[in-house]
Amino acid sequence: MAGQILRLEQAQSLLLDRVKKIEETEVIPLWDAAGRVLAEDIFAGHDQPPFPRSPLDGYAVRSEDIAKASKECPVRLTVIDEVNAGYVSRRCVTSGTAVRIMTGAPIPKGADCVVGQEDTDYGEAVAEFYEAIGAYENYCYAGEDYKAGTKLLSKDMALGSVEAGILASLGLKQVKVYRRPRVAVLTTGDEILLPGETLLEGKIYDSNLYTLVTRLTTLGMNVVRTGRLGDDAKDVAAWIEETKKQADIIVTTGGVSVGKKDIMHDVVNRLGCERIFWRVAVKPGMPTLCAQYQGGLLICLSGNPFGAAVNFELLVRPLLGKMSQKKELMLKRSQAVSENTFPKKSTVDRYVRAYYEDGKVRIPNGSNASGILSSMCGCNCLIELPAGTPRLSEGDRVWVILL
Repeated sequence: MAGQILRLEQAQSLLLDRVKKIEETEVIPLWDAAGRVLAEDIFAGHDQPPFPRSPLDGYAVRSEDIAKASKECPVRLTVIDEVNAGYVSRRCVTSGTAVRIMTGAPIPKGADCVVGQEDTDYGEAVAEFYEAIGAYENYCYAGEDYKAGTKLLSKDMALGSVEAGILASLGLKQVKVYRRPRVAVLTTGDEILLPGETLLEGKIYDSNLYTLVTRLTTLGMNVVRTGRLGDDAKDVAAWIEETKKQADIIVTTGGVSVGKKDIMHDVVNRLGCERIFWRVAVKPGMPTLCAQYQGGLLICLSGNPFGAAVNFELLVRPLLGKMSQKKELMLKRSQAVSENTFPKKSTVDRYVRAYYEDGKVRIPNGSNASGILSSMCGCNCLIELPAGTPRLSEGDRVWVILL
């Protein structure tokens, strides 16, 4: 496989076979749980709510005492206590009595319903009741949300704001999750400078490092190391050697074609990596080099900004999805109708930046060349044009990969 030009599906399959779901776990603060994957089943340790409570402001009473109440013939009851949320009344509601109660407060013993204050005269010592309600109306039972012992969250499920709220309702301030995939990013090239450095003649600023690292962060990955080096195979190999124990995946950009400065082939040989493949039959980013190095993956992307971005989505993102069990990272395709044209024929599978909405897709103005990043601004998908596709016309149905 290492010497063949692979179809995208072949390349994806070879890489996916090399990674497994991460089983290592860590305990993190609940504040940091969003986007993580739960590593254990969660069972309720108590009823929620732990006590019967009032769903509204009013009076806790016995339903039999107000069975004949109406506006024409109100029932008068003695108010023996008042209880707010967070407090407990020590008085028992008996015949002819009521307890003033606020939303969320525990319903006192003896009461079997709550009359909303709008159906009373708001009395403090004695209150008049103008409506009859039945037993256990306006009454939230203990365990109404969940009972002690109930399995609330399952191992391997993704955590979001609702799940964090459930964990908090159990009184948990920490949660056991799988660790995130660890990724390192290195950009190479004598021509690139980091933002903040003086722009010298013949040089350009490095956009790839920032594009890839911020994308990884957006996807919830753990970026453990970043770097930028010139076209020196010895230096690059040393950087990868230093990084290998920290990272599950090392992503590089640049140096993967066949020019004098395409050093990554030499780097792979110096390190003694197992070469998985070089070149994928896609545009942009055909000269992608992938290898296995001491249990981790080395994925060397094109130095062209759009080519690097595309093949990150097509090849790296699915790996991260499998490792982290985040299904939303796996590639999702949708059909759409093209609102404009793309004039080039596709001799191999081509991926075109575009904007998808409501079943329609539009290619932005500007160049689609692999070295151009600016026209990708605002795009949320890639149009997939299979090999052999003639020019794309307005109204054609296409498949898009959602970003």
